[in-house]
Amino acid sequence: MGSTRLPGKVMLDLAGDPMLVRCMRRIQRCKTITKVVVATTIHSADDRIVQLSNEYGWDCYRGSEDDVLDRYYKADVAHSADVVIRITSDCPMIDTAIVDRVVKEFMERRQELDYACNFLPKRTFPRGLDTEVMHFETLERVWRADNDPASREHVTPYIYRNPSRFRIHGIMGESDQSSLRWTVDTAEDLVFVRLIYEHFGHDHFSSQEVLDVLADHTEWSDLNCSVRQKSI
Repeated sequence: MGSTRLPGKVMLDLAGDPMLVRCMRRIQRCKTITKVVVATTIHSADDRIVQLSNEYGWDCYRGSEDDVLDRYYKADVAHSADVVIRITSDCPMIDTAIVDRVVKEFMERRQELDYACNFLPKRTFPRGLDTEVMHFETLERVWRADNDPASREHVTPYIYRNPSRFRIHGIMGESDQSSLRWTVDTAEDLVFVRLIYEHFGHDHFSSQEVLDVLADHTEWSDLNCSVRQKSI
């Protein structure tokens, strides 16, 4: 709830449901994920997220607002995860097929990998489809080693900033769609995502279906193309 650029964004409406509900519904359709946990904060403003989680029967963990790495680690300890998939709650267009692909490729090579994601060695997927997968032991190593508050806020930068210490697998798409912005961090992002949800009227659409719509409405992508991601 404490987003600085778009306060309360996870509770904002997308075609009749809060953004967090849309995101959770999409993630829960992934075939490779056995449990989904909402990792929110102990801040009183996030009581609304806990209430929503209770209403929908979601597992929910509360931890540090600023040390998100610590929140993730302790949430995983509480739920005994052996493999951790990280997806952020401001990505209501997350694609289940892409998530499953990243998880599957990691699991097929899990004995030789520490971490996998779909934005290395360079981004090819639209921003907003990011998926990260790692062993719990990898997350624990980062939790113990990373002493930078700025990177701990973003959980995993320590991994890809230290490639010599981790066995990393990067997954890329067939074409470069990195200029597309499908995450929600600003009012411009919200306008764009609402257009997509209003077009479909549900949350079952795929990323390819969105691309097909954008081919007919090229001006929609211009709405937030100038938004810059917050730097670490």
